[in-house]
Amino acid sequence: MNHFSIRDIENLCNIRAHTLRIWEQRYGVFIPNRKESMHRVYSNEDLKALLRISFLYHHGYKISKIAALSPDQINELVTSSVPETDNYELFINQLITASLEFDKTSFEQIVRSQLERLGLTRCISDIFYPFLNRIGLLWLTNHVIPAQEHFSSHIIRKKIICATDALSKESVPGAHILVFAPEGEFHEIPLLCANYFWRKSMIRTTYFGVNVKLEAIEFFMAKHACTHLYAHIISLINQPALIAFFQELEAKDPEKQILLSGPGAQFLMPHLKNAVIFQSMQELISFAESNAAGTPAVI
Repeated sequence: MNHFSIRDIENLCNIRAHTLRIWEQRYGVFIPNRKESMHRVYSNEDLKALLRISFLYHHGYKISKIAALSPDQINELVTSSVPETDNYELFINQLITASLEFDKTSFEQIVRSQLERLGLTRCISDIFYPFLNRIGLLWLTNHVIPAQEHFSSHIIRKKIICATDALSKESVPGAHILVFAPEGEFHEIPLLCANYFWRKSMIRTTYFGVNVKLEAIEFFMAKHACTHLYAHIISLINQPALIAFFQELEAKDPEKQILLSGPGAQFLMPHLKNAVIFQSMQELISFAESNAAGTPAVI
């Protein structure tokens, strides 16, 4: 069984810890157990119940009304709800619940149904990224669930790889992007997503994956022409070795543009001369689409 702090619940349910405390004190909504230190502690069952409460709250139900409902009534109300076309909170919560239980059948069923309904691009932007953000895979937090991260990311990873392999092998002239995560960085889903979007737009990519040594990139650059280097940085934040890594790459070819995303990218920007950050996934997709339309591959 997992045990979660109130900060974990805040991240996973998208409700501020201060709000959770008010609900507890004013409405008696969910009185958690406490450690000897008096810090609140939540179980898997607690989290699943709070996910259902948060879903109703985010869909306009007042907490005073939710507090008057029994657990069965809350569950029935969530089950009977049909999310708006632009709101996928229910599916994100369902994925979190399936991850908590390591329920592969349910997890894959949710993923498969949404892929059929929305397609991979929409699933990534509206469901997978928000879900992975919640469990701490895409953004660095101190409140992660490592086992659930590995379980869920493995399933999503397979879907993205299969979809990428099914794309056309042709590419438009111009951009050639080397996709990698530097040594010490092991989060692959953002790389796979970026690689998929660029390949979908017929941009040529070379995929190196995670934990790539500087020497491997330099060897490739010496023998093959590429226009851009792309990296997603999560774990390695403001580390001198990471700054030196990219400064050396930039020094090798000052004209080559470095594309960055992820929380760690912000710390690199002041130290690089020819780098650009994607602040959102939509910026990355727009970059891919602009190249597909024949626009020069420079942001």
